[in-house]
Amino acid sequence: MRSLLVTGGAGFIGSNFVRMVLSSYPDTMVVNLDKLTYAGNLENLEGFIGHKNHVFVRGDICNGRLIQKLIAEHDIDTIINFAAESHVDRSINEPKVFIETNVTGTLTLLEAARDNQVERFIQISTDEVYGALGATGKFSEQTPLSPNSPYSASKAGADYMVEAFGHTWGLNYNITRCSNNYGPYQFPEKMIPLMINNALDDRELPVYGDGLYVRDWLYVDDHCTAVWAVLENGKSGQVYNIGGCNEKTNLEVIGLILERLGKDKSLIRHVKDRPGHDRRYAIDASKIMSELGWRPSVTFADGINKTIKWYLNNHKWLNNVSSGEYRKYYESMYSNR
Repeated sequence: MRSLLVTGGAGFIGSNFVRMVLSSYPDTMVVNLDKLTYAGNLENLEGFIGHKNHVFVRGDICNGRLIQKLIAEHDIDTIINFAAESHVDRSINEPKVFIETNVTGTLTLLEAARDNQVERFIQISTDEVYGALGATGKFSEQTPLSPNSPYSASKAGADYMVEAFGHTWGLNYNITRCSNNYGPYQFPEKMIPLMINNALDDRELPVYGDGLYVRDWLYVDDHCTAVWAVLENGKSGQVYNIGGCNEKTNLEVIGLILERLGKDKSLIRHVKDRPGHDRRYAIDASKIMSELGWRPSVTFADGINKTIKWYLNNHKWLNNVSSGEYRKYYESMYSNR
């Protein structure tokens, strides 16, 4: 039986990945390590906490002793590192936290993988490490890294550390770099769930600057199947870009959400732009398509419909995560802009 250590498995992407694995691959054991900070939530794993192939452990990826213990106890053969501080706005306010988790935490996992001769290490990264694009072109795996925010700089640092362990100690690794994810269980500080949540309550929808920033949108289920394809067939030491082939401006995305919810565009409020806001990202995912046979299966129109429907049907989850930490954060970030 394959035995995975999945870090950050109670967060947005990680929990969707854990749910997919436990539903589809009965010969796989998942040891799920999550610190359960504000964006990690055991409700994301509802129905799977007691699964026979799932062990949940609350803990920090910076805790080397714990990582070593889990690898030994569960005979871990693969580490998949989803754990990360991931919100750009927060990284501008608290960059040190991002270095501790994204760089030091990744280093701790790498040392444990090296010391215990773990067979595979998969680092889940982001297209933001490439920097920004102009009106044309796409990021390929050969695009030089040029991060522009504390968040993307911390992720680039982690990627370089993974590559260094491969070069120095022969670690069998892959790095995946994905575009913007959306879908169920996403904490509502991120744009799509934030806009859905606010629109449902007829609150203003804060839009940075002119709202014409462009992102490639990837439905989370497609991201999960891509990571699995890398796990199954990825070539050692290779980077794989994962994109949804859905470039949209922020205003296009928000307009579609308002249309689906029957809300008026008068809810949109343009606010002061955040510092260093990258204008456009776009992913060239031809490598993973040609080498591993993966491609996105969910169009943006279908994905946004499924996402809105999920949030409409999960008021309890949304209300639980939208109180306390999120409410304080929302008010501090947007009330005076």
